[in-house]
Amino acid sequence: MEHLTHLILKQDWKKLFAFLLIFWLGMNFFQALFTEIMKDEAYYALFGQKLAWGYFDHPPFIGLMTYISALFLKGNLSVRFLTVFMQFFTLVIIWKIIREKSPDSKKIMVFFIIALSMVMFQAYGFVTTPDVPLLFFTAFFLLAYRNFLKSESWLHSFFLALGMVGMIYSKYHAFLIIGFIVLSNLKLLIHPKFRIAVCLSMLLLVPHIYWQISMDFPSFKYHLSDRSRSFKWLFFFEYLPNQLVVFNPFTFGAVIYILIKHRARDTFERGLYFLTGGFLTFFWIMSFRGHVEPHWTVICSIPMIILLYHYSFIDKKLMCFVKKWILPSLIMVFFVRIVFMTDWLPERLDFYGKRDKSKAIESITGDLPVIFTGSYQNPSNYQFFTGRESCVLSSVDSRLTQFDIWQKELQYQGKPVFIFRQKEGKSKKYHINGYSFEGFPASDFQSVNRIKINYSISQKDVCAGDTLHIDFEMHNSTAHDILFHHTEFPVTCKAVYFLTAGIEEVAGNRHFQYYNCILEQPIEILRAQATISGSLKTVAPDFYAGDFQFALTLDNTICCAINSDFIKLTVNRYCE
Repeated sequence: MEHLTHLILKQDWKKLFAFLLIFWLGMNFFQALFTEIMKDEAYYALFGQKLAWGYFDHPPFIGLMTYISALFLKGNLSVRFLTVFMQFFTLVIIWKIIREKSPDSKKIMVFFIIALSMVMFQAYGFVTTPDVPLLFFTAFFLLAYRNFLKSESWLHSFFLALGMVGMIYSKYHAFLIIGFIVLSNLKLLIHPKFRIAVCLSMLLLVPHIYWQISMDFPSFKYHLSDRSRSFKWLFFFEYLPNQLVVFNPFTFGAVIYILIKHRARDTFERGLYFLTGGFLTFFWIMSFRGHVEPHWTVICSIPMIILLYHYSFIDKKLMCFVKKWILPSLIMVFFVRIVFMTDWLPERLDFYGKRDKSKAIESITGDLPVIFTGSYQNPSNYQFFTGRESCVLSSVDSRLTQFDIWQKELQYQGKPVFIFRQKEGKSKKYHINGYSFEGFPASDFQSVNRIKINYSISQKDVCAGDTLHIDFEMHNSTAHDILFHHTEFPVTCKAVYFLTAGIEEVAGNRHFQYYNCILEQPIEILRAQATISGSLKTVAPDFYAGDFQFALTLDNTICCAINSDFIKLTVNRYCE
């Protein structure tokens, strides 16, 4: 009889666990289907159309995810199909990490209450970003690590390698995860089987490493250098409130209580402490070099769920807190999920409106490829929602993107296009279905984004208004001639100066100033695959004294392209 009772109770918790898992899966499918694709998701959808071993912004796994999803379904689920299932299995792996020895219905409910309370963790059950596979492979890595600590077998060493590879192929934050686990257990550095796991993971990463080398390390340059900004107190003080939103203020507070009140009970738990505290501290420090995106710490959701689950059954105050505060907060979390599927929020928050705007643009442009400037998200949205051709021209006041690796605009050279940009005397204002935008059709498109300018400047410390003498070399690596006196897109050379600090800035943007350059020998045409050398003159800015970043750029009247590297130039107000 006792045996039968035990079997029934055991079956009960399994049924409840299975029911809640299926409920979670169905809820995410419904949300994925009826929540409009986010702007970055449209960008990742393009990754899946052009599989590679790497992308400008991220490692390759996100492209593989959208590629596989598009094999099975269309529309929203062509981007999100795999995402929904990956979180399903992430939850299963987290439960395996917990290794509850005597589960019952109450413990299952506590587990799901804690997991459901994690706001951003829930979001990554239906929104496709590189954080989705990172969460999955982090859970896999932690399970392998826990098994490795228990039994240091070659099999567990192999699973550790797979976990590390999966994380790195998902997002570069993986290096922090591995680093904090190693810091929590320095003996790993001398453990032969862990070393072999690291070597195996490096071997499996060779295709991606080769891709980075062949592309001149675009991802690392962007994340380690190009994203840095001047310090602002706003970046520092907004960090903690953002984290409260990411993790749910009640859940976040409970975990901080655990980190302060309780000591780690074993080596594995110490790793969870290091992972949580390390990530939160690291990115708070990173706020000194620029804005920290709130979701960058979402990986802490996994150790937080595990720690809060375990200590809720050890600390009665915590269990009371879970029932009194975390459980009721689920009402707000579910309400927010419902709001995401509506048009209640402002359109600028990106939860709706992109489809209608893209269709409005299409009604004007028809079959013409649309050339955007500025954000990579605009052509991504347009192509996803209309299926039409588009691309973006990066400029010195924006940044390089995956479009600069694809170089799609070269396909449109000399062909009719629609320029989605205001241009005095040429563009027209359109008002379609409540959306307003400016642009104009062009019959003979010409861009200069693939022209490379190398230059040397002897003056690095100059006076305001001084004339700068610069020797340059201009190389056209494309198969198209560049006409500097083009009838629709004439080209001029300009000097660009920008400051990251020291003057009044608007909305956190860098302050740019452009000055015309005078070429000693005017350029009529830059032939395909040709290189020309020359000298030019320009002036140092006189509106502000200080340290500038300086570069040369080519302007085709719609975009000042990123044609050269930036150097530091100091401008002095008063000179003898």
